Amino acid sequence: MNQARPLAARMRPTGLDEFVGQEEIVGPGRLLRRAIEADQLTSVIFWGPPGSGKTTLAEIVAQTTGRNFRTLSAVSSGISDIREIISFAKDEWKFYNRRTVIFIDEIHRFNKTQQDALLPAVEDGTVTLIGATTENPFFEVNAALLSRSRIFRLQPLSEDAVLLLLRRAIGDARGLADYRLRVDEAALLHWASVCGGDIRSAYNALELAAMTTPPDEQGSRHIDLAIAEESIQRRNVSYDKKGDCHYDVISAFIKSMRGSDPDATLHWLARMTEAGEAPEFIARRIIICAAEDVGLADPFALTLAVSAAEAVHYVGWPEARIALAEAAVYVATAPKSNAAYLGIDAAIGDLYDKPFSGVPIHLRDTSYRGAKQLGHGKGYKYPHDYEGHYVKQQYMPREFEDKLYYHPTTNGREARVHEWLTKLRIKKKKLDK
Repeated sequence: MNQARPLAARMRPTGLDEFVGQEEIVGPGRLLRRAIEADQLTSVIFWGPPGSGKTTLAEIVAQTTGRNFRTLSAVSSGISDIREIISFAKDEWKFYNRRTVIFIDEIHRFNKTQQDALLPAVEDGTVTLIGATTENPFFEVNAALLSRSRIFRLQPLSEDAVLLLLRRAIGDARGLADYRLRVDEAALLHWASVCGGDIRSAYNALELAAMTTPPDEQGSRHIDLAIAEESIQRRNVSYDKKGDCHYDVISAFIKSMRGSDPDATLHWLARMTEAGEAPEFIARRIIICAAEDVGLADPFALTLAVSAAEAVHYVGWPEARIALAEAAVYVATAPKSNAAYLGIDAAIGDLYDKPFSGVPIHLRDTSYRGAKQLGHGKGYKYPHDYEGHYVKQQYMPREFEDKLYYHPTTNGREARVHEWLTKLRIKKKKLDK
């Protein structure tokens, strides 16, 4: 046993039978498992969070394949390294009829030129690519390379899977069996919960606790919850301001406000604030949601959202979170209407479907010299001169006279608008007869 190697490296499975988790892709009968077992793996990208098994799966391929297996780290490798392996792969195929698999860890760190250098060899089968990335490959990997690879999405390990692996490491000769550990269940549960599905983080905590806990008179080491809490860092908030998580979280935040769930709204807001998301970005989304999804059911929602954006400008982090929370919760709990949003989009759509004869003459501007000589404003009726401050007259262009774009809901304040507008439209119809 090489104790100099980290526990995570020592406990890495050597075959699929030891692999824990990711049953959706490597469970019995699944495509990836069949391909690995038959040594028929085509180019793949393993996409998942740290400690979910991407590198382990690649090493299992290395252990089981009959093909050459070469490894590159995108952090420290360049085009010359890629070309060297491709040249080797061509010779291996030409002289020995042997294919080559190339594993590239953190492939998202390769720039476009480096990724392009791989493309011809992947395309003609000179190499089979296994890429590993924590970032969304649809953002970070060239489309041409993606089209020649199959993406497998790995999820964070479940707490049950982490517990199984920790218990295995405690009693395994490759792991910490020599330490004769007695680990309280509460300690194991704490690691499984706090690691966030990252088995490497849990292994590191277990190993640190084992190495720093002195043995008792019998030579065993007792690890309780207090030791477990000291040995693992507070879980990092899973959030990447430049990746897909950025868009997924803001999408969930907006949909939670739209769906009138203030608790979920605060959860997603907390995730963004703790990750250091730009408060201006969050404020803009609250403003948009207030206008689009609350609308005239509660017009004050937009006022409050704009005020929160102003507050963000003045106070910044961390106090900005309070103003954002107030506005976001208000929007989430306000009555909802998207009638104005639907109305403007319907009106925009009609602009491209119908001809336009111009602004009706009685509605045209009369503020400049000569306007009246052109007939502008002739026949215009000033509504305030009439009973109820309303008089029927044409406001729409002639081609659009029959169009109704605004259909108010009966939610919140808009219910009053609905009642008033319904009566007004009935009155207009009667006047048409």
